[in-house]
Amino acid sequence: MLQINRSAFINLKEFVFKNFKFTAQVEKPCSGGQDLLLYPAKRKQLSRSELDVEKVPPPPLPAPKQIPPSKGCPTVMPGDFKEKVGELLVKYSSGLWASALPKAFEGMYKVKFPEDALKNLSSLSDVCTIDYISGNPQKAILYAKLPLPTDKTPKDAGQAHGDYDIKSMIEQEYLQIEKNIAETAETIMENITVPPLIIPTEASPSVLVVELSNTNEVVIRYVGKDYSAAQELMEDEMKEYYSKNSKVTPVQTVHVGQLLAVNAEEDAWLRAQIISTEENKIKVCYVDYGFSENVEKSKAYKLNPKFCSLSFQATKCKLAGLEVLSDDPGLVKVVESLTCGKIFAVEILEKADIPLVVLYDTSGDDDVNINATCLKAMCDESLEVHLQVDAMYTNVRVTNICSDGTLYCQVPCKGLNKLNDLLHKIEDYFHCKHMTSEYFVSLPFCGKICLFHCKGKWLRVEITNVHSSRALDVQFLDSGTVTSVKVSELREIPSRFLQEMIAIPPQAIKCCLADIPQSVGMWTPDAVLWLRDSVLNCSDCSIKVTKVDETRRIAHVYLFTPKNFPDPHRSINRQITNADLWKHQKDVFLSAISSGGSSPSSKSGNTPTVSNAGENFRKSLTDVIKKSVVDHTVSFSMEELPPPVLLSKPGEHMDVYVPVACHPGYFVIQPWQEIHKLEVLMEEMILYYSVSEERHVAVEKDQVYAAKVENKWHRVLLKGVLTNGLVSVYELDYGKHELVNIRKVQPLADMFRKLPFQAVTAQLAGVKCNQWSEEASMVFRNHVEKKPLVALVQTVIENTNPWDRKVVVYLVDTSLPDTDIWIHDFMSEYLVELSKVN
Repeated sequence: MLQINRSAFINLKEFVFKNFKFTAQVEKPCSGGQDLLLYPAKRKQLSRSELDVEKVPPPPLPAPKQIPPSKGCPTVMPGDFKEKVGELLVKYSSGLWASALPKAFEGMYKVKFPEDALKNLSSLSDVCTIDYISGNPQKAILYAKLPLPTDKTPKDAGQAHGDYDIKSMIEQEYLQIEKNIAETAETIMENITVPPLIIPTEASPSVLVVELSNTNEVVIRYVGKDYSAAQELMEDEMKEYYSKNSKVTPVQTVHVGQLLAVNAEEDAWLRAQIISTEENKIKVCYVDYGFSENVEKSKAYKLNPKFCSLSFQATKCKLAGLEVLSDDPGLVKVVESLTCGKIFAVEILEKADIPLVVLYDTSGDDDVNINATCLKAMCDESLEVHLQVDAMYTNVRVTNICSDGTLYCQVPCKGLNKLNDLLHKIEDYFHCKHMTSEYFVSLPFCGKICLFHCKGKWLRVEITNVHSSRALDVQFLDSGTVTSVKVSELREIPSRFLQEMIAIPPQAIKCCLADIPQSVGMWTPDAVLWLRDSVLNCSDCSIKVTKVDETRRIAHVYLFTPKNFPDPHRSINRQITNADLWKHQKDVFLSAISSGGSSPSSKSGNTPTVSNAGENFRKSLTDVIKKSVVDHTVSFSMEELPPPVLLSKPGEHMDVYVPVACHPGYFVIQPWQEIHKLEVLMEEMILYYSVSEERHVAVEKDQVYAAKVENKWHRVLLKGVLTNGLVSVYELDYGKHELVNIRKVQPLADMFRKLPFQAVTAQLAGVKCNQWSEEASMVFRNHVEKKPLVALVQTVIENTNPWDRKVVVYLVDTSLPDTDIWIHDFMSEYLVELSKVN
């Protein structure tokens, strides 16, 4: 039995009710082909005692034109024709249309149906029962003759068809069919699959935080063209559809899980899913917003399938680093106050059904790590040190001194004692337990708290910058020291100690020396080295607090060594004002990491004498890291340069990457096959210079150095020295020109002079232009900068200095599957079009 689709069925139903008042079924004839047979639906078979009045046939009408039977069909014999019709009708217990009889007859017996048989249907009354339902004889229904019951005798022939109420039967069956169709529609609606939400591919997508019950399930919505913008467009269409479509009515029956369109506040139409039901109210979750509410059933409508093509926009994420406290009411409250209803940039660490993320507030001058901020808010305030103005503190330990004179100190307190006890427990735990892979940091991210082994014990560090999968920057929470380490050297805090460790605030207190004369200005290397030599890692210093700057979170203090306490005239503050320490030396500097120091009497031209305290501090970090880098006692040669980078010969291709593109007459290429080696070198430079011994450097123009640019160390050519403490450098591996502080320039160690400088200046072949406009330059940059391309070398212009080599190349973009784009052709066409416009 074949089914009729809904629209076709409705049309058929209307036609039937208007004309025939019967019900029908459809069948494909056994002879094959595309034609269908339509015959009445099953009805109750009546006994002869129940039959009443036989319908009177209508007056004969002109027979419709018959389609001649196919050639080759044998003609049926008149003698057995009626017998065959009777046998055929037995097959159709629900009856057969008279008009369908010829095709059914020929399909079953493979013989021609007599042409005149339908003109006088009454001649078949002895083998079948005939129901005339219109003036057209072909609209009659034929039934097989029913056998007479043995215990009953018919009153008269008029009882042949009985008093069966066909109309009543038809109406009941149509009501059932309508009900079945409605149920089918509901089933189809429930089976509609809404596409899953795809996580954006961009590096830092924007999200709106909606709500949270714990930090492992924070409800968010992605902001962007294919997300929030597409949702707004859909909701406008929903409002148009439901507000102006009078045929749409509220739902009558509902069930949990059903999708609806809800008329919410301010006449907004939102997609929702039923959570629970009551008599006249239902609780729904708005699938694009993530929150729930109770609504009147009268405001809920069936969701049209056309509004199911957009993914549900509300999704969940997990905040990295907060897992151990995810259900803590205090943490949830802090996260809610900082995030709900606000838009953040998100770093997706792990893509999953519930992705692991870090949120960043980028609305201010500096990006704020929300995860780290919330974690710090969970520190136990009773363990914090609150320095009081005019108070004296003894047994203070100076743990770090920066190049700008800033100090980090540890003051004896309850929190420091608890930290030391906890670190001892962790040391014993690792000593007794075999170190397995679960304690290695597999997913580093900014703000993560972990452990680093230094000076024979484990210390707390916070990841502050991830350079690559191998190298990152960390800050020691309890000493203030910043350095670069390998990821493999970090360890996870064991879960049994994690919550207790998080509760202890950082024990490094940021301080500065009070009442240093303003005429001193910038701290000189001699002053910093003298201060480091005098107090660094001395555990029995004393301080007197003169001011606490809550905004900058720094304390202004007088610092004393044990033998000079508490005489203010013999404080470190007074001693360091010695004029000999503040003579600014041109082109001489120190980095922010402490190493050694010189005595106040040492001459500026002499090599400084390294103090025991300073040397021990530097050496402790160096010893840890130099396991993974070449020995630090390397020589510095200003003459030795690496060999020039290998380029393809003219007429040959090479894979390149374009880090910088100014215009077709000047851009920079890097050999693609060498990029991995360059990344490894950059990582090694970060690790090396974070702990290497500082040197007094008299910088010279056109010499090669190492310079720190945006937290990474680069091999550079010094192009010039400015009067404001800045120098101009050219990055030899990336082709960029930068201005950096002279303090951030170091000698380039021989170990970093082996790999050829990777940046090669290039010019585009095949196109000529004396002066490239800014518009044309921008078009060129958009097509080549920061992209891997294929270069066809035309000319190589050699030079003694590797940074002065030049190559003329054709560039080809092969990223498209079916075609290659020759950049010179594209730029030539652009110039032609531009000239037409001008």
